[in-house]
Amino acid sequence: MAAEFYRIHPETPSNRLVSKAAQILKNNGIAIYPTDSVYGLGCKLSNKKGIEKIAQFKGLKTKNVKFSFLFSDIGQIEEYTLPLSKQTFKIIKKNLPGPFTFILPASNKIPKLLESSRKTLGIRIPDNNIIRDIIRLVDEPILNISVHDDDEIIEYTTDPELIYDNFKNNVDVIINGGYGFIYPSTVVDLTEDEPVIVRQGIGELIL
Repeated sequence: MAAEFYRIHPETPSNRLVSKAAQILKNNGIAIYPTDSVYGLGCKLSNKKGIEKIAQFKGLKTKNVKFSFLFSDIGQIEEYTLPLSKQTFKIIKKNLPGPFTFILPASNKIPKLLESSRKTLGIRIPDNNIIRDIIRLVDEPILNISVHDDDEIIEYTTDPELIYDNFKNNVDVIINGGYGFIYPSTVVDLTEDEPVIVRQGIGELIL
């Protein structure tokens, strides 16, 4: 069965369609959705079969997939990380919501949930109303990877109509929130005393 396809306005998201998309994720579905950088593919954190399916789709073992964790707000993050220092909290608060993935020390919940020895996690709070509203309704983080293009030159697919054509038989819902960006988030390691930019993407870090 082909995926549901919802057109949702990014500035004024339809509560009805956001609720329908959230319900699919709550029912252990897999979704493709807009962020503030490239389109993402993911499922709720407790959906182990969904995580395995995404890993298989990428041709990898679950423990080897570099998932990021999407949250609706900073308050939701603290349950899944070790206590944040004042400096780390300040940097996160200045830059989120925004196109950043911050690497933080993981709490002991993460290895148990992912059945791995993972000691860090990459957290995101996208500056996108659609996905943040969905996460609030799902009421748990979404494990996320970027939607890549098969083209050797174009790394990311930006057109949600093309994404639907390519992925409609692999996921349960695809959200058209307008064209995506061609650049991913900026990855910043905050596990040491000073922030380290691991990958410069669309976000310009404010210290």
